[in-house]
Amino acid sequence: MVILGAGPAGLVLGNLLLRAGIDCAVLERSGRDDLRHRQRAGFLAPNTVRILARNGLDDGLRRHGQEHRVCEFRTEDGRFRLDYGRLGDKEPHTVYPQHELVADLLARFLGAGGRIRFDTEALAVSDADGPDPSVTVREPDGRPGRWRARYVAACDGRHGAGRRSLPPGSVRHYRRDHGVSWLGLLAEAPPSLDAVGYAVHPRGFAGHMARSAEVTRYYLQCAPGTRADAWSDERVWDELDRRMRAPEYGPLTRGRLLQRTVVDLRSDVLEPLRHGALFLAGDAAALISPSAAKGANLAVLEAELLAHALTAALTGGDRAALDRYSDRCLARIWRAQEFSHWMIGLLHEVPGPEGSSPFQERMRRSRIAALRDSPTQQDWFAENYVGI
Repeated sequence: MVILGAGPAGLVLGNLLLRAGIDCAVLERSGRDDLRHRQRAGFLAPNTVRILARNGLDDGLRRHGQEHRVCEFRTEDGRFRLDYGRLGDKEPHTVYPQHELVADLLARFLGAGGRIRFDTEALAVSDADGPDPSVTVREPDGRPGRWRARYVAACDGRHGAGRRSLPPGSVRHYRRDHGVSWLGLLAEAPPSLDAVGYAVHPRGFAGHMARSAEVTRYYLQCAPGTRADAWSDERVWDELDRRMRAPEYGPLTRGRLLQRTVVDLRSDVLEPLRHGALFLAGDAAALISPSAAKGANLAVLEAELLAHALTAALTGGDRAALDRYSDRCLARIWRAQEFSHWMIGLLHEVPGPEGSSPFQERMRRSRIAALRDSPTQQDWFAENYVGI
């Protein structure tokens, strides 16, 4: 078994296969240090925590994860808070930075004797629908190489070799560009409020998400095509203050900006998530906008489902489990996509075919009012916000 990519999907899959006695190797194009410090999302859903716990992969999470159950909305009509941990299924998120989770999974994999090749770029998957699948790679020294395997799991993202190797017509590709971009910021500053903050403002969305006691993730809606370095630090903080309504609700704690990225809110889904011996998981299977923090959680879920299917096939001869993998994942993926799409409409003035309109804006404000006032809407929100 060859696994492409050492993110959460690839490393969860590798750990579960290794524990089942299935020989596998992980190929990762980044170096070990780059992988361990790659900053990503940090909100783990309850089901993700359960998956990690029942497979013995939650040591760091149990020690350092922080329970989180409140979000705050700031709008032109005032602010309100939802303790979603007491609504719906009454479950909280766990805040645990993804690079810490990856470090945990990597240490467990290597400690159990797992094989991983860093600085090894997968270029193509060949003969996935034939008797002799293989992966062509660029080795760390630049020379070409080839890995042969009975099955290949593409956990290498939307631009990885897994997707590129799918023959034309082998999958259906559903795409959506939401027409919204965010400037993603990682600030060396403690959280400024004890909740996830969603600010809806005439100048655009702003978001506040705690990562640790010293680091906070912020988002600022920006015009599509904006460069990550287009705004000075002072302009970033001034705009965050304005959109988060700091003069009204309290100042933000400023600090050094450690990282800047521009995130275009786009979604896509491939169907099916399999071509012969090639299986897709994580962002290789579906890209979901970050508006509802579903990406890493879907990746872990898909990795467990694929591990169970591969184990059934390779140790028990039940190849029907592999046939069920795609449908089982897609049911969860589309539900997460629907909620993510709803969140985008809640937080942004999304242009329609003829641009923005007063009608659309009033509809968005009505959605927010329903979330503020309706217990039924709040329960629905909580169930979908923390679930998949």
